[in-house]
Amino acid sequence: RADIDPIEMKAHLGWIVLADVLPRLADFRLRLVGTLVTQYFLSDSTGKTIRESFAGAGPTATKSVLAAFRTVARERVPLRTFGGAGWLGKEFLDFDLLLLPLSADGVNVNIVMGAFTFDLKQSLARRRRSA
Repeated sequence: RADIDPIEMKAHLGWIVLADVLPRLADFRLRLVGTLVTQYFLSDSTGKTIRESFAGAGPTATKSVLAAFRTVARERVPLRTFGGAGWLGKEFLDFDLLLLPLSADGVNVNIVMGAFTFDLKQSLARRRRSA
């Protein structure tokens, strides 16, 4: 965790999500949701848990997102996931997400960092056409 300097990442912060690992991996609290991620998902979930953020998408979506974050935190390994977010009930373009484990003590993962990529302009244009 100490190796990551937000000032050095300033140009990329819009694509970043930081989530605090809650006790026993029960959930993850979103401490930072980048502005571009917020635009893509049509809401700002900063301060909410994964369960709160994805409650409207249904239990299957919530369980899937939690499973990805738990894998990263429990196994202390990066995880890449990709695809569309059509399960949110809107027309979403494909995205790539890299989840990374961060640790304050070098052993226990206390933050999961996510870095998204997607074509924001194309996504917004598609939404305008379908509205």
